[in-house]
Amino acid sequence: MAKTRPGVSAPKLKAGKKDLHSYTIRGTNKIVRVGDCVLMRPSDIGNPPYVARVEKIESDNRNNVKVRVRWYYRPEESLGGRRQFHGAKELFLSDHHDVQSAQTVEGKCIVHSFKNYTKLENVGAEDYYWRFEYKAATGAFTPDRVAVYCKCEMPYNPDDLMVQCEGCKDWYHPACVGMTIEEAKMLEHFVCFECSEDDFKQFQNGFHASPVSDAKVESKRHKR
Repeated sequence: MAKTRPGVSAPKLKAGKKDLHSYTIRGTNKIVRVGDCVLMRPSDIGNPPYVARVEKIESDNRNNVKVRVRWYYRPEESLGGRRQFHGAKELFLSDHHDVQSAQTVEGKCIVHSFKNYTKLENVGAEDYYWRFEYKAATGAFTPDRVAVYCKCEMPYNPDDLMVQCEGCKDWYHPACVGMTIEEAKMLEHFVCFECSEDDFKQFQNGFHASPVSDAKVESKRHKR
């Protein structure tokens, strides 16, 4: 199974097709329905499976089942390639559609929103996430600007440990503030250098720093 070229329209379905509500993956008891995300057999066996969202399931007069899918791309499959802030389970929801044989569906998976993925207590092998839509022909992303964090001003990678400053509420990579990951894991409190300087200046001027609330506060964000 190979993806058609980006920008090429999916083949039109011939007369005699009928819509199906579901399809059972061959050799399993897993049922695929419209809207489900699936793993599909790659053209090169050595590559990871393709990931797609099922938009339609149809059968012809010979009971050949086809699925119309919308592809997710991995960062390394995009024109820009994989970057430092891309997580291992990150996908891009593309505008690339195809019609494929249902026999190429190998399994099911879940593609979470970025927000929901970051709330998972345990990430399973079938868990993925997306935060960008991707135009396969041009390499353009939506949104084209996202929140960035830390001194390095990079978008959040959920695979990386970060520590939050109790003063400004911004998040930092341990390496960017001179710590190892092991040291960061042992921290009970953290105040960044800028906030420490501000507290010291207030103390010199005879003022006390405002107490830090225990309530969760929205992180300081920059647009990039």
